[in-house]
Amino acid sequence: MRWPLGRDATLLVAGQAVRAAGYGFTAVLLGALLTARGYSHLAVGGVLTALVAGTAVSSLVVGAIADRVGRRRSYALFFLGVATAGAVVAAGAPLWALLVVALTGTLSTDVVDNGPATTLEQAMLAADDAGTSRVYGMYNAIGATAGALGALAAAVPGVRPAGEHAVVHGWLFAALIPVGVTGALLAARMSPAVEMPAGPAGRPGWSRLGPARLVASRSTVRRLAALFAVDAGGGGLVTTAFLAYYLGSRYHVSVSALGRLFFAVSVVQAFSVALAPRLARRFGLVPTMVGTHLPSNVLLASVAFAPSFPVAAILLLARTTLSQMDVPTRQALVMTVVTPAERTRAAAVTNAARYTVRPVGPLVAGALQNVALGAPLLVAGIVKAGYDLALWRWARRKRLPNPVPEQAR
Repeated sequence: MRWPLGRDATLLVAGQAVRAAGYGFTAVLLGALLTARGYSHLAVGGVLTALVAGTAVSSLVVGAIADRVGRRRSYALFFLGVATAGAVVAAGAPLWALLVVALTGTLSTDVVDNGPATTLEQAMLAADDAGTSRVYGMYNAIGATAGALGALAAAVPGVRPAGEHAVVHGWLFAALIPVGVTGALLAARMSPAVEMPAGPAGRPGWSRLGPARLVASRSTVRRLAALFAVDAGGGGLVTTAFLAYYLGSRYHVSVSALGRLFFAVSVVQAFSVALAPRLARRFGLVPTMVGTHLPSNVLLASVAFAPSFPVAAILLLARTTLSQMDVPTRQALVMTVVTPAERTRAAAVTNAARYTVRPVGPLVAGALQNVALGAPLLVAGIVKAGYDLALWRWARRKRLPNPVPEQAR
């Protein structure tokens, strides 16, 4: 069977995979690290807020300069930052250092949908497949699978020494060092085809108006950014690190049990995002997004009422079968409704809109937990369901181009 991706797309998928494996491993451990240090709900919310705030800021920076600095160079610098962040945390960083590292955007509480790297990958993959979710589906599926293996590694007996001392957990973040080095090497092997095409003056990344900017698609991108921000605001309440913290606090389960759960979640997620392009070809991008995302949010809210860890785990797994199908379809939708010159900026704006509102989520979640431990889950489900209904209403009013060429069917 012929491999369906080109050379550059393959390198990008490999970069996503190695990063997802590292983040899958550390996202599980981060909750254990914060719990072991005995931080208050507010302190935990502060660290998670710094993580998503750094993701938002760095994504905007990438959108502003990547086409001038070079997408490949920006991608390599990001991965070198990941290696540096892993080294800092592995050295036993105190709380203030964790906050500084988190603000750089090189750590993540998510596996396949995170910050500046996603912005760059989304734009560079468009050179291979801008109009469908085929490549984006494979890209996210492989990333989710790698993230599953990373989460499983956190549960392997002997990986984590006995005891809950924070320094022991911190050293495990050294896994991000080879992740960062490998990603930088992959970036160095990419071809110039992933860069923005030269403008009329022959200068890469420039058009008649200067650096690539939103012009023709400005209103559409702004509307999508606003909608995605609502969804992300709800998602910020229930990041992977928060779920690990919540489940550990409420049900007193071990890190090994959490690692096995998030391994299963990531495996289900991989199959889910791989299936999404098939549904999108049959029903369309937006119907696939809303039709799967809305029921998943009902399941998310129901986790707050789970009487035991097994029930909570089953609900989370059921939710995951549907919740991530909107990731490749959302990425394909953004690349479909903008011109080639606007892709990096459109990806940056829509991604940054998601990450900009997410810093509020962990703080709100920490405050809500003072009312009820599971309150963030319920609120997140309601907010994200509202996004689904608003997106559906917008799509019904706007005629979208057919995103699927015949050769992709």
